[in-house]
Amino acid sequence: MNRVFVSTNGSRVARAECGANSQWSVEFLLEGTNVRGLAADPRNPNLIYAGTQGDGVLRSGDRGKTWQPSGMEGHIVKAIVVSPAESGLIVAGTKPPGVFVSHDGGQSWMESESFQQMRRWFWFTPAEAGDPYVLAIALSPTDPGVIVAGVEAGAVLQSVDGGKSWEGHLKGAIRDCHALTFHATDSNWVYEAGGSGAAFSRDGGATWQQPDPATLFDFVQLMLGGGVRPSGKGLDRIYSFAVGADSARPDIWYISASPGPFKAHVEGKAEASIYRKTGDSPWEKLNGGLPQPLPHMPYALLPDRDAPGHLYAGLSNGDV
Repeated sequence: MNRVFVSTNGSRVARAECGANSQWSVEFLLEGTNVRGLAADPRNPNLIYAGTQGDGVLRSGDRGKTWQPSGMEGHIVKAIVVSPAESGLIVAGTKPPGVFVSHDGGQSWMESESFQQMRRWFWFTPAEAGDPYVLAIALSPTDPGVIVAGVEAGAVLQSVDGGKSWEGHLKGAIRDCHALTFHATDSNWVYEAGGSGAAFSRDGGATWQQPDPATLFDFVQLMLGGGVRPSGKGLDRIYSFAVGADSARPDIWYISASPGPFKAHVEGKAEASIYRKTGDSPWEKLNGGLPQPLPHMPYALLPDRDAPGHLYAGLSNGDV
């Protein structure tokens, strides 16, 4: 099967396919549709779901070539994930902060009312006007009941019963959550990229730790626009945005990081790097031909499930 990458810049979807002759073809779809998140079905690579800004969820059954509505019309869907543990299970995160669950591939949706009760007065959105929102969701690869949800500048919360009840905020996780992911096969490992660094869990999201936590000086730097910090542990940038884990070894994981938000999201000014963590060893800044630093922020880090050690980085300018 040919390799296919599907991405969004917010106003359309780009689909790139590598044919048998190793030549890439790129087409742009859903022009004018504000797509905020994409998720492929781990059980069926032909199925892709998109969360949109007001048009609910869209579904493609042909690897992104064509799209149809799949419920939640009128909702702002900021995050969407398809379960590897249960066929047809999809979880979406919204603005205002909410979690919606579908057990039939997007034909019907039910909101987790208990999640609404977890909202706190200090949750806010640093990136846009209005309500805060769920920006990240991770689903256990083995237990369909386990959901971890992250609110940007809010909290990281966990449900172990499919969204019927929630625990939050999970101590040790980063409240300014940007990305969450479980390991592809080991349900004990969960990883987070956040506005003040990175965190991980070895017990399915119940408890968390930060291998290189931010200091008060780091927070002051972020408020002033961000900066590169000295660090004996190797992480000299703490504003992290994407996270991924090696498909074979859960103790190997990656983040992308920039000196701060006022650099990360400015085209050509990101000053970003990609870092690798191996067990208890210090963070390692990846080189190997990468520009140092990267002028465009890596918004996605995708480990190859079929090839351990292989990592794809999707940058803010559209490069892979």
